[in-house]
Amino acid sequence: MFVDVSGASPREQNKWPSIVIPKEDIDLEIARLIDAPRPDNGRRASLIVHPEATAPGLGLAPGTDVTINVVNPGERTFNLRKNSNMLEICISGEGVATVAGRDIRIGHWDVWNTPAMQVHSYRNEGKTPWVRLSYSNAPLLEKLEIHYVEEFEGDVPPADANTKPVPARAADGPRSRDLALREQITPDGAWLMGYEWLIDIDVLESKALHWPWADVSRYLPTVEDMARGYNGRRLFVLYNPATERRIGTTHSFFATISSSPPDNHHVPHRHSSSAINYYLRGNGYSKVSGTRLDWKAGDLILSAPGWAMHSHHSGTETTSALTVQDHPLQIAMESLIWQERMQEPILALGSQSGFESNRAQLAAAS
Repeated sequence: MFVDVSGASPREQNKWPSIVIPKEDIDLEIARLIDAPRPDNGRRASLIVHPEATAPGLGLAPGTDVTINVVNPGERTFNLRKNSNMLEICISGEGVATVAGRDIRIGHWDVWNTPAMQVHSYRNEGKTPWVRLSYSNAPLLEKLEIHYVEEFEGDVPPADANTKPVPARAADGPRSRDLALREQITPDGAWLMGYEWLIDIDVLESKALHWPWADVSRYLPTVEDMARGYNGRRLFVLYNPATERRIGTTHSFFATISSSPPDNHHVPHRHSSSAINYYLRGNGYSKVSGTRLDWKAGDLILSAPGWAMHSHHSGTETTSALTVQDHPLQIAMESLIWQERMQEPILALGSQSGFESNRAQLAAAS
């Protein structure tokens, strides 16, 4: 089948509008999940779906889903193994996330990641429901029809039950790829490499990491005390070293914790990555594509649909938020574009030099 696109103009992109999911609605859905009969797999969950989303791949943003998950006291879930990656925040209660055989004890506002294809489950040993928000890249994989998911009881994933482990390579033995073609053929860097280079990739360990709120919150003053006139964002990234220069929390997302003083106003900017904010405290509003959206602590907002002009403004209180953005994924795809100010050029971050804040100038003047 052929589609003639000769002379066709670029398609106008369908930009999803920003929406706010109020705390009151989230609390009602949590209460419904708590009271519902326990599912056989133990997974009490509700996907938060944008009105523009279409199946397969339902999400709050085109490539990102957000799920409310509840584990009642004394309950546990089946094991899961999937090729989507995930980060989570505990918004109520406490519990235990088991990832690749390791127990991670989770408290209020703790954040943790679950790498792809690592078996994980959840249990609640406490006396109150454990509630978490989960963010994953499942919608993107669903659109590509490649989302691999196994749910099971026991220690061994069913798909592995009748397989044999790959023999370990001798520490001092040769690698087949070292015998394969590896030749630079032009002075500017074009290479030819043999098949073995595709199937024997250097391993960069990806493991579950935990950012306990008790430790994270101690660093909030470092961003709260920024001098007036600072032109950057008052935030820090929950960094996973496995993401290297892409500065992510998972290979798909970064998560940041921000803390802005009252009456703090951001300069409008835009980026191709989508951002989702969950407000931990405070109040304020966002301007997105010319529309004002008010928010408060406990609200969830698609705060920056991809390439939408937006700015955020704190109200009468100090404001903190968890922001999740598919920035590392787009850097890997060489697709992340960013315009920090409308009078400045559009940059392909990661492929072109970025921009600097005025932190150095403020430090020199103090």
